Amino acid sequence: MGRDEGVARIVEVGGKEVTDREAVAECVVTMTPDACAQLVAGTPKGNPLEAARVAGVMGVKRTPDLLPFCHPIAVTGAEVLVESDEATGRIRVQSTVRARDRTGVEMEALTAAAVAALSLYDTAKAFDRAARIDGLRLLEKRGGKSGHYRVE
Repeated sequence: MGRDEGVARIVEVGGKEVTDREAVAECVVTMTPDACAQLVAGTPKGNPLEAARVAGVMGVKRTPDLLPFCHPIAVTGAEVLVESDEATGRIRVQSTVRARDRTGVEMEALTAAAVAALSLYDTAKAFDRAARIDGLRLLEKRGGKSGHYRVE
């Protein structure tokens, strides 16, 4: 093993070109239709869907604090969409993050979706202990050396 192999470090990106970057991620929170309807209607704590959107945006800003190999990046914009389907008991979370930097925003987009889903779960568990979060994944990525990626 070489001197640096196996040693945790942040990868050097200083020589990379600053480019516009964007990433889109999603996941789904599944619960009973009744629990979903209760979340959509709101709770004594407030609007759980709006709280999830705010939590997701906060997750974008905290990604390098949570993941040891993520660089702090110059995020230029972030949105978190929360779409409920009360009939199926599913709430889809989709995050989009943009930056102008030397490294991508995939982890920020994934963190936003995950944190928003965790916020929804935190409220849903009072109505459905079997609620779950599924399918966290990157849907699309643009910019940087590796170019465009889109899930098929």
